[in-house]
Amino acid sequence: MRHGKKVNHLGRKTAHRKAMLANMACSLIEHKRINTTVAKAKALKQFVEPLVTKSKEDTTHNRRIVFSKLRNKYAVTELFREVATKVGDRPGGYTRIIKLGNRLGDNADMAMIELVDYNELYNAGKPAKKKARRRGGKGKKAAAAPVTPAPETSKSEEE
Repeated sequence: MRHGKKVNHLGRKTAHRKAMLANMACSLIEHKRINTTVAKAKALKQFVEPLVTKSKEDTTHNRRIVFSKLRNKYAVTELFREVATKVGDRPGGYTRIIKLGNRLGDNADMAMIELVDYNELYNAGKPAKKKARRRGGKGKKAAAAPVTPAPETSKSEEE
């Protein structure tokens, strides 16, 4: 029975597992798809999807949280700029795992994990959406309520 065992340890100590998942996540963000074993792909999916969710809101705090997990500033920049604009309207499910069969050497079950919005074959029927992203939260309130000047009254009207 595996009650309450959410994390697949992948036969590694904690530090090795975290470093491996961070490296795989950086490769996934950079190349948009990678080939790995099914167990590692499932563990990577749980690792990277919350980071993509954090990247949808570009704040300094979210960047620092993501950087503490990935430890690669180029991957963080790529995630917050390119990837976040593509997945901005998606409510979740940013990655897809496609099983590829068994590896020739050791018969391990292989899979390809990819970012969903970057596969043109599956997204061929859907039109591409452009969504403008804004930084900072104060711009929306000021733009929503335009200030109108009060009408001026002349002295002749008052008398």
